[in-house]
Order: sequence, then structure tokens, then C-alpha cells
Amino acid sequence: MTASPSFTAAPPLPRTWQPVLTRVVLLGLAALSVAFFALIAAIGAPDWQRHDRIGIGGSGIVFALVLVVLARPKAKADRTGLTVVNFVRKRRLEWPQILAVNLHLGDPWVTLDLTDGGTLAVVAIQPGAGRRRAWRMAQELRACVDAYGTAEQP
Repeated sequence: MTASPSFTAAPPLPRTWQPVLTRVVLLGLAALSVAFFALIAAIGAPDWQRHDRIGIGGSGIVFALVLVVLARPKAKADRTGLTVVNFVRKRRLEWPQILAVNLHLGDPWVTLDLTDGGTLAVVAIQPGAGRRRAWRMAQELRACVDAYGTAEQP
């Protein structure tokens, strides 16, 4: 994506990109996990002790928390910059800090080239949740970088 010019206009800000279907599925599975393990704990074998039932119910909560963390990624753009929330980390970038938006065939998600020489994954924009949608979201993000990265801030 970095080799071709951006043909998409910058979207109105603030704008949030996130894999909606992935979030819905993961959060639904988290709720199902809690309910399933609570049911198993409640109707389990009659000879189970209280600590056995608590352990099984707690396992459902742990599984649900893992699923909630996996559903966390999003990228939120505003006039001053971009906030990238990945699984456990959150990073705020000003537009001039972003040099390029990359999404190549086979990439699991968008990566940003930064002025400090590093890269940052934007897990919220991932082709696994829909290739065309991910490409469009990456183009919108690229248009924001082009529009706000070098321009004078109002």
C-alpha cells in the first residue's frame, strides 16, 4: 500500500477503526464461556466440593477475560493524532510521527512506519476480518496521515 498514492479522502474525524465482527464473536464467546462454566459448576457431579465448583466457575471467568483482551484492538483518530489500542498496549501518536501506513498481501494487520525508526502494528485493521474492508480502512488511515501528518494543525 505504501507504494501507491492514496485515492481516498480523509474521513471525518474523530474516526474509530475496529474489527466489528471479530469483536462481536469474541465478546459473545466470552459471555457464553462464563455462562457455560457457571452451569457446569452448578449442575456438576453431586460429589464435587465447593472449591471444585468455584474452580470451574473461575476457569470460565479466566477464559472470558482472555477473549475480552483479544477483542480489545481499535484505532481512534482525531485531529491531533492516532491512538492505537492493541491487545495489552495502548499508544498515542501525533500525526507527524507516522511516516507510512503499510498493508501488503499476506500481512496479518496494518503496520505503521514511525519517525523514530520503529514500526507499530495496528491490529484493529486486519484482512482476516474482511480483506476489502481492511484495505478500505487502511486507505482511510493513510489519507489521514497524508492530510494531517505534514499539514499545519488548525
